[in-house]
This record gives sequence, structure tokens and C-alpha cells, in this order.
Amino acid sequence: MQPFFIGLWVFVFGLLIGSFLNVCIYRIPQKISVAKGFSYCPACHHRLMPKDLFPVASYLLLRGSCRYCSAPISKRYPLIETVTGLLFVLTWLRLGFSPMGALTAALLAVLVVITMIDLDLQIIPDGLNLFILFLALPAIYFSGRSLPEHLIGLVAVSLLLFIVAILSNGGMGGGDIKLMGAAGLFLGWKLILLALIVGSVVGAIISLILLAAKKAGRKTMIPFGPFLSLGIAVAALFGEDLIWWYLMLLLN
Repeated sequence: MQPFFIGLWVFVFGLLIGSFLNVCIYRIPQKISVAKGFSYCPACHHRLMPKDLFPVASYLLLRGSCRYCSAPISKRYPLIETVTGLLFVLTWLRLGFSPMGALTAALLAVLVVITMIDLDLQIIPDGLNLFILFLALPAIYFSGRSLPEHLIGLVAVSLLLFIVAILSNGGMGGGDIKLMGAAGLFLGWKLILLALIVGSVVGAIISLILLAAKKAGRKTMIPFGPFLSLGIAVAALFGEDLIWWYLMLLLN
């Protein structure tokens, strides 16, 4: 099969997973089971039929409105589906159909959920961090990195953030600390340090832009989870290459 068509199928699969992630983002904070019940319109609570649930396509065909009550459908639903599809394609291109490819795709899917929930509510549910911890166990075996590297990764950044939280009287959330601990076990200490650097730099830039645009003040609480999630994603997909590039830069 031609690579284009393989990539297309991977993208479609990612769209389907993205549709499920939308359910998780809506239900997990409300402590509603994501495995039971039917999908429904948040406005009129009418049960959605299969024809209403095609990722992206249903949104376009319905022109962004509920079929049953005409309430507007948030653009974030097709956006999350599309982003997930693209992330899955990128994972396939980087890691192929391999155990680490599957584990990394699952990690990225969880990071999408964490990002959206943290943006909405400034919380990272413990269950999502536990799921990453669960993914880390087979990742230790398939990553090709040593067990000590993974175990050090568990505390390399999470301990640092814990100290920051104590010194700042809660300026760092517990969910962020747990996220970096679980992701550190998955990635190992080198990649989780890279994830922290990427997340911190991007977070600082975005915060400065928001301050300059007067979209946020000095006391505005800006969730850190989305930036950490971005750093983790970059490290998982490109971390080894970035570290190699940096070392070559230093040597030259």
C-alpha cells in the first residue's frame, strides 16, 4: 500500500480517537463514565445518532449546529479531532507501526485531554496521570533506554517542581508535578528535562504575549499543564534528534 494511503488511514483513525477524546474532555471532570451511555447534545441532551458522530464531517454537514435544537457546536470539537489525527500521522512518520509508536500515540492522546481540561478548569485529573504511568511500564521495556534512566526520569523534574511548589506556597499545581513524574518515567531523565525546557520557554513566550496584549495581568493564573504537555510531546517525537543536534552544536 502506498505511504499516502497508509497515512490517510492513520489520520482517519486519529480522527476517531479524537472524537472519543472530546467525550473524555467533557465527561471526566464531571466524573461521568466515558465507557457507558450514549453521546448527546450538551444543549438539548438529545441522543446523537451515528450520522451525527462522523468526526469533522458531521460538523461540516450540520454547519456547526445541533441537528435537533440548532444550538451552535463548539469549533473545538472538530479542531481536537483534526489535531489528534495529525498527531497520529506524525507519530507514524517518526516511529512507524511499532510498540513505541503505539505507546507514544496513546501518550499524545492523553496529553490532548490534559491540555483541554487544564485550560478549562486548571486541573489535571489524577486518573490521566495514572494512565500515563501505566503506559510508562511497557515503554521502559520497548524504549531501548536503561531502567535507571527511566527511574531517574520519574523524579528528575517532578522533584524540582515539588520544591518550587513549596517555596512558592502553591505556585505550582500538584497535577503538574504528577504529570512530569509519570511522563518522566515514560521518557527518561534526558527527555523529560528537554520537555521542561520546551514547556517553560513556550509558556514564558505566550505569557509575555498575553501581558503585552493586555489579555492577562501579572496575577492572572495561566495553566502550565498545556505547556508541559507540549514539551512532553516534542520530547517524545523529536527529543533524541534535538539532543543530538544540540550536542553537535556545542562540539562545533
